Amino acid sequence: MTLRSLPEPPALHRVVALLHPPQSTFLLACAAEVFADHGPTIPARYAFEVCTERPGPVRTRAGYDLLVTAGLDALESADTVLVPGWQPVSGTEVPPAVLAAVRRAHRRGARVVGICSGAFVLAAAGLLDGRRAATHWALADDLAVRFPQVRVDPAVLYVDHGDVATSAGSAAGADLCLHLVSADQGAAYALRVARQMVMPPHREGCQLQYAELPTSGPVADSLAPLLDWVAERLDQPISVAEMAVRSRVSTRTLTRRFTEQLGISPGRWLLARRIAATRALLEETDLPVETIAHRVGLSSAVNLRRRFHEALRTTPAAYRRAFRVDEAGEGGRTPAPGAFTPGRAAAV
Repeated sequence: MTLRSLPEPPALHRVVALLHPPQSTFLLACAAEVFADHGPTIPARYAFEVCTERPGPVRTRAGYDLLVTAGLDALESADTVLVPGWQPVSGTEVPPAVLAAVRRAHRRGARVVGICSGAFVLAAAGLLDGRRAATHWALADDLAVRFPQVRVDPAVLYVDHGDVATSAGSAAGADLCLHLVSADQGAAYALRVARQMVMPPHREGCQLQYAELPTSGPVADSLAPLLDWVAERLDQPISVAEMAVRSRVSTRTLTRRFTEQLGISPGRWLLARRIAATRALLEETDLPVETIAHRVGLSSAVNLRRRFHEALRTTPAAYRRAFRVDEAGEGGRTPAPGAFTPGRAAAV
């Protein structure tokens, strides 16, 4: 009797966070919550580790130390190198050994990600020369002055170029990490991670940073009730005019509120939600494109294919082949060389 060998499980994508004292515990936690083990309910796709230039206790901004045992050599086998903040950003230079290790990782094909002030490390390594980059709004001027060759965008949440990515501060780091998971593993898997974290799906990178909150307590004219209402009715051909009626405002006022609160127009936000729903259905079902089009409110297969290609630069069929979830619950594995990778084809 011959026993059939079981298929090898997919290799885990190795994410290594590069820490530096005084380390922001919140930025590190945002990345760890997205990439760490989520327990038996979500198949593991990532291995999350930390390292530092000098292994040992790493002082944090929260008043306690982290014991980090791995040094810079951990970056040599990382698939993603992540810098979750870097303080202080003024008055000191990034150590040459750190810059050399980051550059080596990038040259061999690792993705390098800077969250908040972590963008300063990427800029110092020359990885952002001639490229758009995001950082915390309060640090944008400093980044632009210190690295004039970098095109700093002080408004957006994050910018993904495929090989390098940067984000604004605080929760925007989680948005970027979820975006990267969606690019690696598909929208459905990223949604499962977001739900496990009790978070809404990540915000689009083009949305505005929240530089200042106008008041404490409930935000006046919040779009949240409308967004929830629309999300439950994506199968219906909802127009911007209908959204305005629902909110009891004019279309002009609704557009202004979307611009102020989300940084995009209501039509663009609605289309992004329909595309996200399309991606999940392509990954998790065998439904024909025509059926999916009606379920997400895009009216026809022709319209869905056109909109899908405009957003992701690929076809629904190619996307389904890359990220189809099989009967065992697997899928979303890293595509073969030359295969479609959404986050790389349509970087924000």
